[in-house]
Amino acid sequence: MEMNPFRLDVFKNLFASVADEMGVTLGRAAYSVNIKERKDFSCALFDERGRMISQAAHIPVHLGSMPMAVKAAMEIPAGPNDVIIHNDPFFGGTHLPDVTLVKPVFIGGRRRFFTACRAHFSDIGGMTPGSMPVSRDIFQEGLILPPMKLTQEVRWILLANVRNWREVSGDLAALTASCETGAKRLRDLVSRYGLTTVNRYAEGLQVYARRWMQKAIATIPPGRFRFEDELDDDGVGGPPTKIRVWIARIGDGVRVDFTGSDRQVPGNLNAVYAVTCSAVLYCFRCLVDEEIPLNEGAAQPISVIAPWGTVVNARRPAAVTAGNVETSQRIVDVVFGALAKALPRRIPAASQGTMNNVSFGGDGFAYYETLAGGMGASPRRDGASGVHSHMTNTLNTPIEAFEHAYPVRIGEYGLRRGSGGKGKHRGGDGLVRSYEFLVPAQVSVISERRRKGPYGLKGGKAGKPGRNLLNKRPLPSKANFDVKSGDVLRIETPGGGAWGGKRERVSERVRECVFSPVLDENSRVGGRWSRSAVSGSRR
Repeated sequence: MEMNPFRLDVFKNLFASVADEMGVTLGRAAYSVNIKERKDFSCALFDERGRMISQAAHIPVHLGSMPMAVKAAMEIPAGPNDVIIHNDPFFGGTHLPDVTLVKPVFIGGRRRFFTACRAHFSDIGGMTPGSMPVSRDIFQEGLILPPMKLTQEVRWILLANVRNWREVSGDLAALTASCETGAKRLRDLVSRYGLTTVNRYAEGLQVYARRWMQKAIATIPPGRFRFEDELDDDGVGGPPTKIRVWIARIGDGVRVDFTGSDRQVPGNLNAVYAVTCSAVLYCFRCLVDEEIPLNEGAAQPISVIAPWGTVVNARRPAAVTAGNVETSQRIVDVVFGALAKALPRRIPAASQGTMNNVSFGGDGFAYYETLAGGMGASPRRDGASGVHSHMTNTLNTPIEAFEHAYPVRIGEYGLRRGSGGKGKHRGGDGLVRSYEFLVPAQVSVISERRRKGPYGLKGGKAGKPGRNLLNKRPLPSKANFDVKSGDVLRIETPGGGAWGGKRERVSERVRECVFSPVLDENSRVGGRWSRSAVSGSRR
């Protein structure tokens, strides 16, 4: 498909700006701290066949799975004024607190596009406030909404099942406004450029993204590259859960096969297929050097095989609330681990590998947040400290906003110095965050990398595992518990893995000496270097 490359770039930015404006609308109109401050939401545009055209730079785990949610919503007959709501993980959702709204956009009396947004509600019912419990089936996790029209009756059912209905009502209205904003902007684009032109460039961006993804895949050498890693347990204190993958380039595409991963577990670490595909797509997007739109075209060269009934493709009624936030992170770790064998000078060491989920609630309030940690070091530089990485992209909740909204005081919040792995390039440090509860509350903590720290690469050391403590007493990585006024919960998040060991570091400095015109004391390693340093020997 030949078209003007300059205009293609214009349309790439036009579509992205529509998704961005949807996000601005949602963030400003939302009621909850989690959406308003942490920006735990995502927005995207789809064509009439349900193929993603463009997305805003929001949450990777939301966006990669959203096409399946839109295709499920397309099965519901809907008119120009209708909006489809659902949160069912087995219909393209992620976990129950992530509520998706899909709006068909009609132009000339025919459905031409869809706008969609997904946001993490601070409560969706279930056995614990915040709806992130240590659960054994999906029914314990909250209200399940299969794809349906968002009618007034559905709103009443939803609000009757949550602990903070005013907040949820406001967030639901913000999601609706976001979809309406996107629909209006798409109609504006068609009014200005014409439907034929808009569709032509939407299709062109699919081709553009697919070609760039194929170019990135072509850098993977022939062969089968395997890797495995594990989750701390099965979600309810059982043995570690293995995730295995092998990756092979086949023609101009790639196969990512999770055969051999453990069966789905009794706890909540099960990931649905949409989440697994989302994590894989994220990893391969990281290989693309160009700023491409992450649309359906980018996903076409990637084949994901995840046997049904395993921890990476769970079947109903498995508990899945942590599959979205924790197992997705480990999927990224194993895919990058395999790619590191194929592309050793491009792939970073493991980042913290968890989202450190903390949720709590009491009389009339509920809250949820994730905590940042250390990023893995890359072949070129140290890992960043105290940042969200990989499948999460949320922001920090300012202490002022947090303490204003909830009866909890933040006692300590800062970097966990020395938690990053040691090596030629150090892993980033994790965080320390402590909560002093001023009233009785129910708390849930779901975390990972508490047994074994994030791996290093090329001889780099692993980052330190995280720790959870209640009144200075260790907690398991996943727990539901009650607190009373004055209790203190302390979360120490993992550091990132290092890249390169001592030998790697020495050899790099040798090369620096060889090409340095002047050798000073900082250029030497353990003594003076001669011309024979080119071969690595020392006089």
